[in-house]
Amino acid sequence: MKKLTTTFAIGFACLAISLTGCKPAPTADSEAADAHQGEAAHAHPTEGPHHGSLIELGNEEYHAELVHDDAAGTVTIYVLDSAATAQVPIAATEITINATHDGTPEQFPLAASPDENDPEGQSSRFVSTDKELAAHLDEEGAEPRLVLSINGKSYRGTIHHDHDGEGHHDHGH
Repeated sequence: MKKLTTTFAIGFACLAISLTGCKPAPTADSEAADAHQGEAAHAHPTEGPHHGSLIELGNEEYHAELVHDDAAGTVTIYVLDSAATAQVPIAATEITINATHDGTPEQFPLAASPDENDPEGQSSRFVSTDKELAAHLDEEGAEPRLVLSINGKSYRGTIHHDHDGEGHHDHGH
C-alpha cells in the first residue's frame, strides 16, 4: 500500500509540474526585449498617411486623420485602422464634428467622399467644404470632437488641432 501511495504522490507531482510549466526567471535582457515588443505593438505614427493630425477613437480601436486645407477651406477626415496606417471604409453617408463657437455648440457634417478603393456603399474619406468649420478648428476654446459610428458602435474623438502648421496644408490635392 505504501508503494501505491508513493507512486500516486510522484504521479500527482509530475502532473502538477507539467500543468504549471517551468519558466526560467526573467533576465534583464529578456525584460527589456519584452518591454520593447510591447512598445512596438502599441506604436503608431505621429501623423496620418496623408500628413494630417491623428484622432484616437475608442481605446485605439481605430484612428481618424484630419487634413485641413486652409487655401481651399476644406476639412477632410480619413477613417484609419488601429495602427493609423490603413484606411477603413465604413457604412456611413456622413460623420460629424462638434465644435463650440462663442460659447454655442455647433455641429458640422462631413459628407462621404469614397476613395477609389472603397467598396460600394462605404467610405473611408469624409469632406466638409464649410469654411466656418475650417475657421472654428483654429479658434481657441472650440474643443472640436469627431463623432462617428463604425459597425454599429459610436465613437467620439477629441481633435487636437495643431495651430502651428502640422496637419495643415495650404495647397490643394
